[in-house]
Amino acid sequence: MTKTAERPPAAVRARPAGAPPPAADRRRRRLTDHLRAYAFLLGGLVCFALFSWYPAIRAVVIAFQKYTPGSDPEWVGTANFTRVLNDPEFGAAWRNTLTFTLLALLLGFAVPFVLALVLNELRHAKAFFRVVVYLPVMIPPVVSALLWKWFYDPGAGLANEALRFLHLPTSNWTNGADTALISLVVVATWANMGGTVLIYLAALQSIPGELYEAAELDGASLLQRIRHVTVPQTRFVILMLMLLQIIATMQVFTEPFVITGGGPENSTVTVLYLIYKYAFLYNDFGGACALSVMLLALLGAFSAVYLRLTRSGEEAA
Repeated sequence: MTKTAERPPAAVRARPAGAPPPAADRRRRRLTDHLRAYAFLLGGLVCFALFSWYPAIRAVVIAFQKYTPGSDPEWVGTANFTRVLNDPEFGAAWRNTLTFTLLALLLGFAVPFVLALVLNELRHAKAFFRVVVYLPVMIPPVVSALLWKWFYDPGAGLANEALRFLHLPTSNWTNGADTALISLVVVATWANMGGTVLIYLAALQSIPGELYEAAELDGASLLQRIRHVTVPQTRFVILMLMLLQIIATMQVFTEPFVITGGGPENSTVTVLYLIYKYAFLYNDFGGACALSVMLLALLGAFSAVYLRLTRSGEEAA
């Protein structure tokens, strides 16, 4: 009598090739993938919390305290805000910051877009000119500011030397109260426009060529093609870069600090530079944080209104 072979239990039976894994294995694998992803994110979240969220929350708290490093903080309520608002430099700092932002938009918003249009039309040496345009961004901001400080020197600076060579009148540049702020706008535009140009260039190259061909067949000129094809197709990029530029220029610090020191006659004192003076020259961290909270509230409110208006415009379109 032959002995029948016993069948292995279902749990240890070999799964046919190509059959999907059991549900338990899929859930275990999915859980492992999620844990691995959260482990990679944990380091970034911890660094972001320690170096971004915590300082911001701590600054809001210090804005309502009398605080000096090494001593116990004392709660003073809104006294820091009152003292900052009564500071004669407060009005000058905000006026200079808003003027700088407006001039930076007029100059620094149009120039990168025009350069991107020119680079997009080039047929040769595109890579070379992209590197040339982006080169100022690779220079450390302090080094760039020091180079421009020498360039603007009213005595032996390259700017006045070029004007003398052309038999044109020279200028005081950053040493004159009337010309210092616009001179810093030129520096900031030159130093930061490289990244903006490349973003615009990428947006321009994503526009379908058929739209330009149709516009040419309709007899549209170059300016008409830019107005009716280029600008509408890059509208989202233009709006976002405008928002980012306003936020960045409202926080200008390096150029006034390195080139002019806030002068002459407080004509280049900005809000961020005044925050630096409160904290590290006056040793008034409460006042510095109060001014920081004001700037944060203004930029936050502006960003919310701006995004709301642009979203409403997109929905209406």
